[in-house]
Amino acid sequence: MKYYQNILETIGNTPLVQLHRVVAEIPALVLMKVETFNPGHSIKDRMAVKMLADAELRGDIKPGGTIIECTSGNTGMGLALAACVKGYKCIFTTSDKQSKEKIDLLKALGAEVIVCPTNVEPEDPRSYYSVARKLSQEIPNSYWCNQYDNLSNRQAHYESTGPEIWQQTEGKVTHLVVGVGTGGTISGTGKYLKEQNPNIKIWGIDTYGSVFKKYHETGVFDPKEIYPYITEGIGEDILPANVDFSVIDLFEKVSDKDGALMSRRLAREEGILLGYSAGSAMAGLLQLKDQLTPDDVVVVVIHDHGSRYVGKIYNDDWMRERGFLETELRVKDVLALKKDKNFLSVSPEDRVRDAFKVMKDHDISQMPVMQNGDMVGSITETAVLSYLLESPLSNADKTVATIMGAPFPVVNTDLPFSQLSKYISRDIPAVMAKDKAGMMQILTQYDIIQAV
Repeated sequence: MKYYQNILETIGNTPLVQLHRVVAEIPALVLMKVETFNPGHSIKDRMAVKMLADAELRGDIKPGGTIIECTSGNTGMGLALAACVKGYKCIFTTSDKQSKEKIDLLKALGAEVIVCPTNVEPEDPRSYYSVARKLSQEIPNSYWCNQYDNLSNRQAHYESTGPEIWQQTEGKVTHLVVGVGTGGTISGTGKYLKEQNPNIKIWGIDTYGSVFKKYHETGVFDPKEIYPYITEGIGEDILPANVDFSVIDLFEKVSDKDGALMSRRLAREEGILLGYSAGSAMAGLLQLKDQLTPDDVVVVVIHDHGSRYVGKIYNDDWMRERGFLETELRVKDVLALKKDKNFLSVSPEDRVRDAFKVMKDHDISQMPVMQNGDMVGSITETAVLSYLLESPLSNADKTVATIMGAPFPVVNTDLPFSQLSKYISRDIPAVMAKDKAGMMQILTQYDIIQAV
């Protein structure tokens, strides 16, 4: 029989997956290291287990002890899994900008979670760094992992992530792209790859409000670079010991909005539901596309799964509140602006004379032709008038079926306003809007002009 003795043995050996639609503008082969295949759905499983194992070897924590960590959620998840298997307690501190899903998942695994304010200095006693440090000093047989300065973090990636990428690409990788938070992933993986081929470029993705990019380029730690940002998992207001700046060739900053929108694109266009920092990594790569050639092989390492951001970047209301989604009018919004919402129609058997009277009495220029609840054609004021002028006496008593044109196009009421141009034209003066209940209303060129 082939099986694993516990869930921790399934960590690593995650797949490389080629990207297509979101990287159509990039000349290189782009591969994603999909770390969501780890049991905790995050790359942080690798370093969490490594930090704990090394602590056990040093005797820093004894059986039945308490694991303490300051985490944005993912490292905590890896540590919580290890604690379940090995019988430890867990106390995690996190910041109030982290998603509710992350906090709930940690609690589901039996961890205690303390939420701390985001917008305080790291040295502030209320910060999630300071609270974790204080707890580790007060609780007997406890161990504060401190993923920022614990070098077992980057060692885990030197031993696993780097070798996996090298083997999976058969040594053809030319660029590594990673979002940088604690720095362990990019530094450990990058070090291993550069030892195999010094020409491999290591690109770090940073966010606005973080100190990494300017420090890497100038050597100056500038507090003016620090301000609040929404992106989770990357960027820092400190310089973690795990960030080996000598391994990283450049940093590229990505805005909160661009990272969020790219995450949604990855879901829609590639079928891969990923976290916020994955969107930032891909957006950063697109910003750097002019530095790539058709001979390049780019590996993008992502951090976590999109299920932890359902209430944030995958929630339209959350995105709109922050101005990340344009508040575009939809067909239903245009319909709501109409003063006359009566639905008027004629049947194929009605006389042309009667149809013309309805149009004249209600001051409308077009109508659908309905039969048994279905639209079978359309008439316009121009067509009716021309027909009557040809022979007023004989044509007035002919049926509408003799002059009706093709049915108007039917659109959903949720259709964006900008998409109406695909249906309305010189020859098609109106569309029929159909809501979820099947009710129909006509939307004319005049209605659209009024809305504009």
